[in-house]
Amino acid sequence: MLRTLTLCLAAALVAASAAAGTPLVIAHRGASGYLPEHTLEAYELAIELGADFIEPDLVATKDGVLIARHEPNLKDTTNVASLPRFADRRRTMTIDGKAEEGFFASDFTWDEIREHIRAVQPMPERDRSFDGRYRIPSLDEVIALAQRTSRTQGRTIGIYPETKHAAHHRGLGLALEEPLLQALERHGWQRHGAPVFIQSFEPESLKALRAKTKLPLVQLIGGGATAAQMLTPQGLAEVRRYADGIGPWKGMLLPTTCVQPAADGGGCADANGDGRIDDADRKLQPATALMAQAKALGLFVHPYTFRNEPRRLASDFAGNPLAEYQAFYELGVDGVFSDFPDTARTARALWARKR
Repeated sequence: MLRTLTLCLAAALVAASAAAGTPLVIAHRGASGYLPEHTLEAYELAIELGADFIEPDLVATKDGVLIARHEPNLKDTTNVASLPRFADRRRTMTIDGKAEEGFFASDFTWDEIREHIRAVQPMPERDRSFDGRYRIPSLDEVIALAQRTSRTQGRTIGIYPETKHAAHHRGLGLALEEPLLQALERHGWQRHGAPVFIQSFEPESLKALRAKTKLPLVQLIGGGATAAQMLTPQGLAEVRRYADGIGPWKGMLLPTTCVQPAADGGGCADANGDGRIDDADRKLQPATALMAQAKALGLFVHPYTFRNEPRRLASDFAGNPLAEYQAFYELGVDGVFSDFPDTARTARALWARKR
């Protein structure tokens, strides 16, 4: 009983913090800038670095266990391709209309993944020295970690799960929504006020969840025609019928354009002369109306994804990620998804002092 009351109080404090204008720091796949993503170790480090929430993307195994992986295809984020025992599992699968070659979680049992497969760093510019050391966690293990560290640290650590390729999983007979809610129920977090946000790019997944939970739901917004429709006032009003917030790509709030167009008119020129064409060759444009429109409908706004590498920062920020965070905090975001939660938290403290 005492534990339940403590968690309820902590959840209320998180809500009060957000209401007071303090943006949440959401550890994107854990502290994925430092350690292989979606591992208990990456989540633990994110908590040590001050994250308010940890984000497990969810896919399903052959036997219906929800695990933390960014995609059903395990090829790029694990060592599975180097394991001779699973060589015969390599195949091509169509996911949301796109053919992919690799190794898919739905072809493995939870025991096989737990016992044999280990995580690796998928981004080549980041530290690879931890590759192969950490195993893949289940959703139950991630929730248990968040609850355990909430007690030991004396502050709430929430979770922010995403249903990944939910329609694809349904086609395999592996629905994500009900197992997610069942896991939350097992841990006492399938209730109003629990420190949980549930996110998805797929409206149908969120609508299915809305019928069964009072937890806050978040419509992620990426590219494509569906996203473009969501960004209209009418589209946002429709989102408000089943979701409580939006998670847009950050460029939908603060867009950028080329510092110097390419000579052939196809994209940007290498404006900074570093031999690459990336975000550092772009400059900020005025903020869009999306923030004001979302807030007018009562939707909170949690943009993604914030990263420290200079090549991922618009030229206005001069390679300083702290400056990017502060620009978005000043814009009025309610939280940020970050690969580097320590940087997000430091920027938040500096921004608060300036206020």
